[in-house]
Amino acid sequence: MRALAQIALYAAAASTSFGPAMYQPDGDPAGAVIETRDPETDARVMVTCEGDLRFSYRVEMGGVGVLSGSETITGTTVGLRGLGMPAPTRFTFASEQGDYRADIIGIITSELAPGFGSWKIRGFGALDLSDSPGNRGRLSLDRSGLVFISISTPDDRSIELKEKLV
Repeated sequence: MRALAQIALYAAAASTSFGPAMYQPDGDPAGAVIETRDPETDARVMVTCEGDLRFSYRVEMGGVGVLSGSETITGTTVGLRGLGMPAPTRFTFASEQGDYRADIIGIITSELAPGFGSWKIRGFGALDLSDSPGNRGRLSLDRSGLVFISISTPDDRSIELKEKLV
């Protein structure tokens, strides 16, 4: 149950950012690959631009497992709070030993919002969670960076967590 919560939290944090929007990123051509190391976990992170605002990714966590997935930015929404770019997202985690699997599916929206003297970027959305032992749950991310995770087990135990991404 706690493993599913940690994987979901990592997925939410990897799906968005919070802070000042200092520049407009350039688009990458289809097939472009960006590779880096996660500064907190030392995981090897690879993101591939599949084209047409579609991306796939692979995070290799040495001695733990692999998190892979994809997202597609489906367009831009205009609202009172800013410009949103919803991205249906799917993550799959498989342990290195092959004895654990987790699936995370949902929509995370990156939003460009006006701020005092500058624009800011923030994320919000929700992810449905499930894993091979039969745990089920939901992660909700609000615009302030608060994450709420609720998970229940097949035998009716449950946990609720609240974390702050920023």
